[in-house]
Amino acid sequence: MRYFIYLAYDGTNYHGWQIQPNGDSVQETLMRALSTFLRQEIEVVGAGRTDAGVHARLMVAHFDFGRELDCMMVADKLNRLLPPDIAVYEVKRVKEDAHARFDATYRTYKYYVATRKEPFNRHYAWRPYNALDFDKMNEAARTLFDYTDFTSFSKLHTDVKTNNCKIMHAEWTKVNETEWVFTVQADRFLRNMVRAIVGTLVEVGRGKLTIEGFRKVIENKDRGSAGSSVPGHALFLVDVGYPDDLFI
Repeated sequence: MRYFIYLAYDGTNYHGWQIQPNGDSVQETLMRALSTFLRQEIEVVGAGRTDAGVHARLMVAHFDFGRELDCMMVADKLNRLLPPDIAVYEVKRVKEDAHARFDATYRTYKYYVATRKEPFNRHYAWRPYNALDFDKMNEAARTLFDYTDFTSFSKLHTDVKTNNCKIMHAEWTKVNETEWVFTVQADRFLRNMVRAIVGTLVEVGRGKLTIEGFRKVIENKDRGSAGSSVPGHALFLVDVGYPDDLFI
């Protein structure tokens, strides 16, 4: 029987979602808790791979178990076993062939930028040292809808078969007087894609890249022509969507 786990985590102390040979990962920590509770080795598959230091307000993962489980009890037990920076919100029974990664219809990320030094959000927002033109950055962001091949924003030498993605939403909005957030939603994301897009939009905001130049970056299909990746600590995975008919 297959189950979806809805969870959140502060990625500060982890080398990303995926199991790594050289450090703690969220996936490994969750698998260890599940295996302890269910008293057998449990494999967990996530909806995606967040990089080192990246957070998730909502991540979805699936696991299999040989009998029916009390989903509320599983969530409660996992929260007792997991460290304070990982929380399970819900466990749901799904169809046997439901897949947390391949069945996701969209994912939504948010990237936070602080326009002044803030001691209380320094772990969750990035502060650039130049003034940014967010109107220009929004104008550039709207050009993302005209393309599907985002090779220019992908980490090099990945194992994916295609660099095509459908971006459904991409917009900068003002959170308060000193903070902005970039929200981007797509059917899938490439490795490092959001951080590379934000880094290139920041070049537009600083006046170092025109709107037409931003288009050319995408059309070049070359990671070297895009801006630097922004730091991971200000990036949050906030939502993952699935068809209703997956759930039992």
